[in-house]
Amino acid sequence: MIKNIKILSNELNILFDNEKEDKFPNIWLRDHARDDTSWDSRSHQRKVFTAKIDNNLYIKKAEISDQGNSLTILWSDMDKPIKYSYNFLIENSYNYKSETTKCKLWIKNEIDNKIFINFDKVNSKNGFKLFLKKLYDFGFCVVTNCKTDISSVETIANKIGYVRQSIFGGLWSFESDKNMADSAYTQDELRPHTDSTYSNDAPGLQLLLCCEYEANGGESIMVDGFKIAETIKKENKEFFDILSKIEVIGQYKGDGVYLKAQRPVFRLNSDKEILQVSFNNYDRAPFRFKNDLTLKFYESIKKFDLLANSKEYQWRHILKPGELLIFNNWRILHGRGSFKGKRKISGCYINKEDFDSSCRTYNIF
Repeated sequence: MIKNIKILSNELNILFDNEKEDKFPNIWLRDHARDDTSWDSRSHQRKVFTAKIDNNLYIKKAEISDQGNSLTILWSDMDKPIKYSYNFLIENSYNYKSETTKCKLWIKNEIDNKIFINFDKVNSKNGFKLFLKKLYDFGFCVVTNCKTDISSVETIANKIGYVRQSIFGGLWSFESDKNMADSAYTQDELRPHTDSTYSNDAPGLQLLLCCEYEANGGESIMVDGFKIAETIKKENKEFFDILSKIEVIGQYKGDGVYLKAQRPVFRLNSDKEILQVSFNNYDRAPFRFKNDLTLKFYESIKKFDLLANSKEYQWRHILKPGELLIFNNWRILHGRGSFKGKRKISGCYINKEDFDSSCRTYNIF
C-alpha cells in the first residue's frame, strides 16, 4: 500500500507500507505511463516517444487512490491523469528486492528419483509445470517412456520453445563415428564439460534421447556447475575471482567451420550472482597472460576440473532406450563414460531465453 507522497522539483517521493521510501524521477514515471497514448497493452510495447518528453515536465497534481493501491498523476504535458498501481511501483522501487526462487544446488547424494518424470505427464498442463520446476531446480531431468525416435525430442523441444539450429543441424541422431571432428562421436570417456564454449551464445538446454543401447558402459554424467562455483567461492575466493574475470577462449575447428568465442568460466550478473558456467577443456584455445597470472589461472581451472571429476559431485546413469536426458547447458556440466558396442542418441539444442520464457509463463521464477 502507498502511505504517503510528496511532490519535489524533478521527482516524486513515495512512502510504501514497508516504511521504505523511494524518489521516482519525473521522467521515469512519465516514460512508464500506461495510458493508451503511451503504452500498447496488447503488445506490451511503449508508444511514448521518450526523446520528446518535455525537459520541463512537472507534476500538476498527484494523489493516492484506490485505498492506497494506486497513485494518480496529472502531468504538465497531458490533459488526463495517469494511474500507477502499487504493485508496479513497488516492483520497480530502487529499494525493493523481489523474492526470487533459488535453484537447488546439489552433489551426488542429494539427487534421487525426483529428477525422473513420465513423457505423458510432461504433455499435460500440470505435469509440464512440474517438469519445468524439476529442470529449473536441479538443472536437469530425465523423461521416461518416450518413443525411441527423434519425434520425442521434437515434441519436448516444441513444448519449451523451438529447436535451435547449430553446426550439427537442428534435430540430430548420432552414433560413434571416428570421421567426425568432435570428441562426442568417439567411444572414449568424455569428462564433464559444457557445450559450445566457442559460441557467443551457447545453447541453453540440450536434449539427449537414448534410441538404442546394445553396449557396455556409456554412463551419462551430470555435474552441478553452480555447486562447484559455490564451493570454490567458499574455499578459495582468489580462484573464484580469477574464474569469474579471465575470459577463456573456446574454439571449434573442423568440417569447414572455425568458431571462436570467449567468456569467463563463471559469468556473473551485475549483482555478482552466477549466471552461467562455461567450461570445456577439450575446446579451450591457446591463450596466455603474464606468467604469474597464467600460473594462477591454471591452479584455478585445475581446482574446478578436479571437483567436476570427483565422484562426490557426479550423478551417473546409463540411459535406457526411451529415456530422454535434458539439462541446462548454462549450469550443468555433462559427460559420458567410455563404452563398447552400439549406442544411438537423438537430440537437439534449445535457446536459454526460450527456457526462461516458459519458466516465467508458468511462474517457476
